[in-house]
Order: sequence, then structure tokens, then C-alpha cells
Amino acid sequence: MDWISFYDFKHSVIYVNEKHRDVHYRVIAEDIRDHVPSPDAQVLDYGCGEAASAAILAAACGHLTMVEAAPNVRAALKARYESNPKISVLTPEEAAARPDGTFDLIVLHSVAQYLTLAELKAMMATFRRLLKPTGVFILGDIVPPQMASVWAAVALLRFGAANGFFWAAVGGLMRILVSDYFTLKKSHGLSHYDEAEMLGILRGAGFDPQRGPQNIGHNQRRMTFLSRPA
Repeated sequence: MDWISFYDFKHSVIYVNEKHRDVHYRVIAEDIRDHVPSPDAQVLDYGCGEAASAAILAAACGHLTMVEAAPNVRAALKARYESNPKISVLTPEEAAARPDGTFDLIVLHSVAQYLTLAELKAMMATFRRLLKPTGVFILGDIVPPQMASVWAAVALLRFGAANGFFWAAVGGLMRILVSDYFTLKKSHGLSHYDEAEMLGILRGAGFDPQRGPQNIGHNQRRMTFLSRPA
């Protein structure tokens, strides 16, 4: 099993219940919406997951293209949004084949931790090509190396307390210790970066980056970077 295979199926350790799932995606969609540069912007959400609130983001832009590598998740996305003319769902290969300078905004949120550095750099090169010269690349949910698991647990409990699923979050944290996620994390690991390191990686990929004032999503111990083509 790899990370794509893991996320291709529903697990109680990813979202502790349906309310967690729905609030999680709504917060992300609303946070990304705040970065949409104009009502006619072409937006690429790469590695979007279930994207249960994609309609919120689509309503704020000209067109939303979502990319998901997991085939079952991608099929569910296509079925959910097939009636929305402002949303397209593509494979990574289809997205990479789009013309240079297609997108005004490209978002890679909560994906980098599952990639090797070489994979992340290759993806950034593709984004640099697909982004318009005036566009913005958002790299979200970058996990710092210090006490990442502890802060993730604390953030989930706070998120649950604020949104009515605190005890479900407690149970979810207990389940994760005996789950495939925990096993996969030990065998494949997660990628961690501090702020200076990620700024250097982005500059090396041809971007002019800065750390955003807040992270997209509920975990504010993680980082979001906003970059324009250099």
C-alpha cells in the first residue's frame, strides 16, 4: 500500500465522522476562496481529495479544475459535480497536458507531506509551467519537523470542540494508533520542512515565495506559502 491507495478508500481515521469531513472541506474551500484573484480566474486544485465543498470555490472563480490521483475518489468527484459546468475533474496526466500559462491560481494543499522532495520539485516544475506569469501558486499545510504529531492531535481536538465532534475526535485519535495510516506512516514516512527550507525550495523552482499569514485549514502550526513566478 502507498498513500494514494490508502486515500482511495474511506477510513474512519481520516475523518472521525461525517461532520468532521464536511466542516474540514468547507473550511478549506472558504480559505482558498479568499485567494481567488478575480471572478473569472482559472483555478487548479491539485490533490483535492473528496472536495465536498468544491461548489463554494467554483462559485468564486471562472472555472475550477480539480485533480485527484486516487481513482475511486476521482470517480466519486466526477459523479458529484458532473452537473456543475464550472467544475472539471482530471487525472494528474491530463492536468500536466494542459497548455502553458493556463491557470491564474494553483493550489497544492495537504499533499506535500506525502511526496518525496524529488516528487515535490517535479510537481512544482509542472505548476510553474501551467501558471500564468501573473498567477499565484499556493502551497498549503506544510508540516514542520517539531512535534508534528502532537500539534496535529491538539489541532484536531480544538477543531472538534469548536464544531461539535470533540468526543468523536478523541476516538479517532485512539483508532489511528492501530490503523493502516499509522503503519503506512512508519513504513513510508511523511515529509517535513521548516520555513527557510521551503522558501529555498520554492525559489529553486522559479518562484518568488513568502509565507502566508495563516495556514489554510484548521491546523495553524502548519504553514502556507504564496508564490508568484520569479
